[in-house]
Amino acid sequence: MRAVGRQDYAVAAAPERLAMMAARLVRTVAVARALVKSGRAVELAGLQDGIGILCAQTLDLPAEEGRAMLPALRELVAQLEALTEAFRAPRR
Repeated sequence: MRAVGRQDYAVAAAPERLAMMAARLVRTVAVARALVKSGRAVELAGLQDGIGILCAQTLDLPAEEGRAMLPALRELVAQLEALTEAFRAPRR
């Protein structure tokens, strides 16, 4: 087994893959919000890790590619804020 080098990490942090990761996280949070709004319990284990990985790898991108991720990251933040509001809303 060979060691993972810096070049491997750069390939793993390709902007297209990170955009797909962000989109998956947005969908996950949107589904969680819908479940919370309908009164169902949700399990959010792993969400923080996924978001942390996305942010860390986005920071490793060249500046221009990192800036291109801003719309996806803003959408994720918006979904997280909506999920927070769903948790705060009174239950029926």
